[in-house]
Amino acid sequence: MMKWVFAGLIFFSLLFGIINGDVAALTEAALSEAGTAVTLALTLCGIICLWSGIMRVAQKAGLVEQLAKLFKPLLIRLFSGIDPNGKALGFIVLNISANLLGLGNASTPFGIAAMRELEKEEGTGIRATNNMVIFVVLNTASLQIIPTTAAALRLKNGSAAPMEILPAVWITSLAALVVSVTVAKLLGVRGRKKL
Repeated sequence: MMKWVFAGLIFFSLLFGIINGDVAALTEAALSEAGTAVTLALTLCGIICLWSGIMRVAQKAGLVEQLAKLFKPLLIRLFSGIDPNGKALGFIVLNISANLLGLGNASTPFGIAAMRELEKEEGTGIRATNNMVIFVVLNTASLQIIPTTAAALRLKNGSAAPMEILPAVWITSLAALVVSVTVAKLLGVRGRKKL
């Protein structure tokens, strides 16, 4: 699907460039921004590698188990019927921990592993369960305590105070999380009543 979105963006950019007579400016912008994209990707790659390594060390040191104990009462209520000592809960905790640090890209492997383990635990086949939906909602509308990626982007683009966005990030991410989890739970209850 995304290939068609990007193909459409390229097509319409070229079309409007031709209509406006700015094909040269379009070509120059495309070539110059390609270099900027590579620089940005390398900057983010370094940050993601650093924090992924820290998360791996935390996992090996047993800090994930400590986080699991801290989050377990809340997560057991959110994920009804999940094994409190299962692998799925461990990967969910890793995913939430990475998201708390603002590392959406670093949390992706943990999210994929959590979904696989949820699928094994719940034996769903091709249909998503309520627990899977809640996990996707938690992952998408994640609470961020330290918006690492956003701060890195702000620092790279010359911000004197890249972390000054913290209050806004806390408020918006908490509001998004509460609203989305509430809606997912309400729709999950409604879906069970229909079955």
